[in-house]
Amino acid sequence: MYSSRRLGEGLRRKVEVEDIFQDVSAEAIRSITPEFPGEREPFSWLCHVAERKIVDAHRHHFDAQKRDAGKERALDARSTGGGEVGLVNMLVKSMTTPSAAFSRNAKEGRMMEAISGLSEDQQTAIRLKYIENKPSKEIAEAIGKSDAAVRVMLTRTMKQLHELLAED
Repeated sequence: MYSSRRLGEGLRRKVEVEDIFQDVSAEAIRSITPEFPGEREPFSWLCHVAERKIVDAHRHHFDAQKRDAGKERALDARSTGGGEVGLVNMLVKSMTTPSAAFSRNAKEGRMMEAISGLSEDQQTAIRLKYIENKPSKEIAEAIGKSDAAVRVMLTRTMKQLHELLAED
């Protein structure tokens, strides 16, 4: 929890909290000696180690590189050729908890089936919003609806998909 609270948004995109935890754990194990922890309280010592690991990770990803990692943007499905599968993967990831990761393939199949049951406008709106990252005004122009109608349709469609997948 300490590392999770201390990890900044930019660094969180580069490093997972579990990686910091693993580094802290490895250092703690290496540091165990007969005189451990000495005069330090173990929890504060672990927090200090975690803070050092976070600073090291920040230096590695932001300070030491010539390119500005803060300006990096994730690739969208278009540039990777993901198409509809990219949408499915993105939606499945947003609905999958770590404890349910083992059932990812089954969930992808259910997601593909749920999306194929949507209307043409709903499928187009979801593709434009979540794959092509278009604003609702551009989506509205593309499907011939008002901006407000598109926003409502996207909200209802996502709710519908969540409900369909929750039933399974």
